[in-house]
Amino acid sequence: MTQSTRPPKVLHLHSTFAAGGKELRAVSLMNAFGDALHHTVVSGMPQQMAARGAIDPSLKVDFPVDFPSLTGRLAPGRLAALAKAMKPFDLVLTYNWGAMDGVLAHRIFAKAMGLPPLIHHEDGFNEDEAHGLKSSRNWMRRIALRTARSLVVPSSVLEQIALRVWKQPAAKVHRIANGIDTQAFANAPDPSSLPSSLPSSLPSSLPSSLPSSLPLQKREGERWVGTLAGLRAVKGLPMLVEAFAGLPENWHLVILGEGPERGAIEAAAQRFSISTRVHLPGAHPNPAQVIGLFDVFALSSKSEQFPLSVVEAMAAGLPVAAPDVGDVKAMVSDANRPFIVPAGGAEPLGQILSDFASDDGLRRELGKQNRDKARTHFDAQTMTQAYRALYWGAMEGK
Repeated sequence: MTQSTRPPKVLHLHSTFAAGGKELRAVSLMNAFGDALHHTVVSGMPQQMAARGAIDPSLKVDFPVDFPSLTGRLAPGRLAALAKAMKPFDLVLTYNWGAMDGVLAHRIFAKAMGLPPLIHHEDGFNEDEAHGLKSSRNWMRRIALRTARSLVVPSSVLEQIALRVWKQPAAKVHRIANGIDTQAFANAPDPSSLPSSLPSSLPSSLPSSLPSSLPLQKREGERWVGTLAGLRAVKGLPMLVEAFAGLPENWHLVILGEGPERGAIEAAAQRFSISTRVHLPGAHPNPAQVIGLFDVFALSSKSEQFPLSVVEAMAAGLPVAAPDVGDVKAMVSDANRPFIVPAGGAEPLGQILSDFASDDGLRRELGKQNRDKARTHFDAQTMTQAYRALYWGAMEGK
């Protein structure tokens, strides 16, 4: 990087910029670095940009509409266009399989075009690899990542995949645990910040004159099981509805997120006759304002690695009910680990939710221990320092 008075220019190539875990982590780092960097963000799914709302409005961030597509046929011309578009930057950051074409373009043209250093981030897998990695993608990663300066993963599971399956040199692989502002999640929630959209298909007994949006309020004596997740098939949210269905009438399920699975979740709620107790308010730009309204945090994903939402729930002092995927069992406190169940079905998760629903003292004790562990191990300051050293080290050629 040449000496200049301008801040370094960083290009972010995301598979999607929805308000999911890896996107919100990227945003938290952008906010933490402040005006020390000038960011440009590209999404492989241009319609998925909800994480944009969490960016500090004082930051200078570009969202180009004419950037070459991250998806399409692997034609030399398209890859060359992607590589050429990287040239004006000081650092390229790529995220997940959906940005792999950008990594491949860098691999092919880095030397000839004098491209900036590239750091790739892998955070997990979608539905199509939830139950097994695709050999073609493993080979693609092995080839494309050869010119990457570093590969960053958040979990020990992914670290082993990177080393053993993708054959990456140990010196290139960096495991950096996700971190958050734990103090922000310990603050009292703001109930007024949580709107609620009505289901897309209303029961016939409700009047047609209802408005399209009503405030979601937690009433006296009501308890909430909550989750933060993109509404995608890999998150297993219809299964969470099934697991929740047996809880008492004063318990409600609140799912914060947006995505294509909304209809399937609503259909599951109708199938179990609990539509009035299942709420889909959409994505929230600041989970710290609302996660404290939950009484139990539930995860139902078919595949995860180091889910940021679990750290957020822990910092908010919540017990966690989840399948044993990725590093989840290692993340939670020792006392919470017996409540992390084998993956694959609604019944074990439903039993844990029932155990939590019937024992206020258990919920309080697990929540306290989870909060203590989050503060000790998963605070944002440690994560930010690790990423700062990695990013600036790449730009300075260290």
